[in-house]
Amino acid sequence: MSPHLPPEPRPVSRPPSRFRWAWWVLAYASLGVGIVGIFVPGLPTTVFVLISAWAAARGSDRLHDWLLRHPRFGRVITDWHAHGAVSRRAKWMATLTMLLCALVMLWCVPLAWVKWLSIGCMVVVATWLWARPLPPGER
Repeated sequence: MSPHLPPEPRPVSRPPSRFRWAWWVLAYASLGVGIVGIFVPGLPTTVFVLISAWAAARGSDRLHDWLLRHPRFGRVITDWHAHGAVSRRAKWMATLTMLLCALVMLWCVPLAWVKWLSIGCMVVVATWLWARPLPPGER
């Protein structure tokens, strides 16, 4: 068994088969947006990968297993699933990315209310993120 897999995966209640295609579409679309987020500053990756894993658990066993075994995504998914935890590195990367986006917005966006509403949302997300526990190996 891979070290990235949780010891006892929680059973997932399958939706009726007529809706399984919708979970499949959501899983692959979220993964696609997450991959685009790797290259587009300000577009998150981790959130969309987590959504993809959640939807894949309901619509695509193959994608779900692949995500859990993925060298980059597997650990993030299992830490979140098992403990609601986010690594210190992920917290710092997200915070620095939001800070960079806030600076770009302050410089480029002409509407003050758009700047401050966006930056306020980033502050709320960063506060929530840093309140999440660390994975057991990082404590």
